[in-house]
Order: sequence, then C-alpha cells, then structure tokens
Amino acid sequence: MRGRIAPTPSGYLHLGNALNFALTWLWVRKAGGSLRLRIDDSDTTRSKPEYISDIFETLNWMGLDWDEGPKTPDEQERQYSQAPRAMRYSEVIQQLTGTGKVYACECSRKDLLLRSCNCREKNIELKRPDTALRIITPLQPVIVEDVKNGVREINLTEEMKDFVIRRRDGIPAYQVCSLTDDIDFGTTLILRGIDLLSSTAAQLYLASLLGDKTFPAISFYHHPLLHDIEGKKLSKSAGSLSLKTMRAQGVTSPELYSSISNMLGLKYPCSSIAEMLNETGSSPFVSDFPDGWL
Repeated sequence: MRGRIAPTPSGYLHLGNALNFALTWLWVRKAGGSLRLRIDDSDTTRSKPEYISDIFETLNWMGLDWDEGPKTPDEQERQYSQAPRAMRYSEVIQQLTGTGKVYACECSRKDLLLRSCNCREKNIELKRPDTALRIITPLQPVIVEDVKNGVREINLTEEMKDFVIRRRDGIPAYQVCSLTDDIDFGTTLILRGIDLLSSTAAQLYLASLLGDKTFPAISFYHHPLLHDIEGKKLSKSAGSLSLKTMRAQGVTSPELYSSISNMLGLKYPCSSIAEMLNETGSSPFVSDFPDGWL
C-alpha cells in the first residue's frame, strides 16, 4: 500500500486537515504500507512560504511521520516542489488535447459569474494567449468506488461541467497535477473529504482518456466533513479553526487527539497517534461520525 498526505499550501491548516492526516496515517500504518508527504504547490499564486511551514509544524505537532517526501520547508523548495514537474504536466495536457475533447476558453471567473460559457462552440485556437483549456465532460455518470461508502455515480456535467485542465495564466490545473503525481508515484490509497468526490470522478475521467489503468485501481475513501458553528465546511481560505491559532492558544497535541477520538467515535479518548493506532483495532473507521460533527 502506498498512501499520501497531500495538502495544498493555500492557507493555514484547520481541524479537518488534521483529521484527514490522522486517518490517512492510521490506514497506511495498519496496512504496513508506505506514506508520502506531497505538498501540492503548483498554484504559485496562492502558495506561500508561511503556509508550507505550517504544514511541517502541524505534522510534527501531531507526531506523524512519513516515508517519502520533504522533511523540511527547505527540502520542499529545493527537491520536492511541483514546479520542476511542469513539463510532465504539460505532456499530460498535450495527451488530453490529442483526444479531441479539449477546447480553449476565454472566459474569466468574473465573466462566468455574469453569464454561461459558450466557448465550446467558438473553436478558439488552442494556443491563443490568455485562454484556459477545458475538457468536455461526459454525458454518462462517472463511477467512483469508495471502499467504505460503496459505489457512487457522479454526473460531471452537473457538478463540474467542462472543468479546466490548464488555467488562463498557463498553470496546470489541480486535477491534472494531482492525477499525474498519483500515477507517477504509484499511489494505491487516497483519503479525501466528501467535498472532493467530484474531483475523484474528474480524475477518473481524465485517467480513462489517457488510457491509464493504475489510477482506477486506487482505493478511495471520502470521509465526512467537519463544520463550523454556523454549519459551513471548514476552509483554509476562511481561516476556519486554524491549527496554528489553536497551537498559539495553548492547545496541546493530546487535546487534539482527544477531539479526534471523539470525532471517530472511539470508546476512550486517545492522547497520541500511537495510542490511537492501538485503540482502533484493524480499521481506523470505528463508527460513523457523531451527528454533531457533520
């Protein structure tokens, strides 16, 4: 088994990220597998050094180890950034372009707030500057096999119609970078929040266009989300329940794991990831999340 912790450095990590990290670590360690830290920093407009530092501070605070990937922010910048893989991502985008299902889009985000996009019918030159590349999504649902939640059918034409594979500024989109890295690094287990179920479907669709057989063989699990007191999902961009703030307020690692134990429905609160490894038996998924956390 090869799992990965793959945060995006677009804001300070929150409690939901800590839950995802703990679940991933537990699953991989119980299986005797290998865990990779992969920081998805391809979006250079949102990635900041302080957010990358926060990832390492959080993982060290949680007592989580990993087998592959950077050990420090400096190593991330020098050896593991996604920037040097830009050519590889471009190759994948070129492969997708060769399927005949890619078109250029001149719409900005502001444009799309005011009107629907009709660029598919315009036949804009694919190499025209300041245009995004979009993939034509299928009419039939994409099947996502979730190891705990069963088979899900995702209609991309409703949830992610003609999603972007290369942005207007030339940066490869998250869907392409994440998919490519999971294929190239041999990932066999992915744990994501349920809000990324449509992303999984989008990447499965891209993998099918590329003729790849390894990505569909990955074991996926989409866990419930945590919400704030207003019922909104936690978000790095909104600073929701920032772990950095929690640390500054004196919250300890044992207190964090006590909260995570409650979220997972454990009978007794744990004070560390090692204790949780022993308490969760053969699987980290002891029960459904308590209603108050969903």
